[in-house]
Amino acid sequence: MSKILVTGATGALGRKTLVELLRKRPARDLVALAREPEKAADLAGLGIEVRRGDYLDRDSLSRAFRGIDKVMLTSAQAFTDRKTAHANTIDVAREAGVRHLVFMPVIRKRESSFTMEQITVEDIFTVDRLKASGVAWTIVRHPPFLDGLGDFIGKHARERGVMVPAGEGRIAAATRDDLAAAHAAILAGDGHENRTYDLTGDPAVSFRDIAAILSVPYVPLSERAYFEQQKQDLGLPDPVVEFICRWAQGMAAGEWENQTSELAELIGRKPRSAAEYFSKLLSLS
Repeated sequence: MSKILVTGATGALGRKTLVELLRKRPARDLVALAREPEKAADLAGLGIEVRRGDYLDRDSLSRAFRGIDKVMLTSAQAFTDRKTAHANTIDVAREAGVRHLVFMPVIRKRESSFTMEQITVEDIFTVDRLKASGVAWTIVRHPPFLDGLGDFIGKHARERGVMVPAGEGRIAAATRDDLAAAHAAILAGDGHENRTYDLTGDPAVSFRDIAAILSVPYVPLSERAYFEQQKQDLGLPDPVVEFICRWAQGMAAGEWENQTSELAELIGRKPRSAAEYFSKLLSLS
């Protein structure tokens, strides 16, 4: 059987994808790439081989990619050198004889002028680099994470309401668990080469809808007021707060409102809905 390597194995998406892959492939076929292998001890405990690798260390990638057939390139974090990280991974994978690379950029509406610092330009660069590499590719485009929306509605939403940038746009968000299951289906399956998937949740919901699910007020804010609120709540540097605000502005404007059935088709079931997700949170509180 072919060997599958998942990068970013200590992050949520990488780890969840490997766990999903264990449902489809024996552990001996799976490899986890981690910059700090000791942080992947739980994966090693499941029988998955853990190899050390750093996106910015080409020699480490060369060693890690030996004998690998498929690689899932987990997007490098924002506020890092994402272009170099992704280019190194693609170039070294090609040199090592990897035959199939899977990459997950953020969904963008066709003809959209919406951009995000640290994301949009780097995603476009990576997709172009991958398609020109000569390696079979699959582009798996992501919506915002449903289980990450709490970061945007604020940690005090239960007490003061959903206070977000004004806008009635809807968000076809999906959970990391569902996205990981789709990654596993692609990596363990056949016929996905040179295809692009848009993975979206169902149904798309607005921030007003989320407020209704939580039974709290919906409180639209100006962009400046939202920035000041997030800065106070999170205590993060301005560039990071601006990054978070840009995501929220895009969601409020409907940048991720379009839906496809591709996620459901890949995982063989309906993805988890916002009503299910937030209702469970309420039951646990």
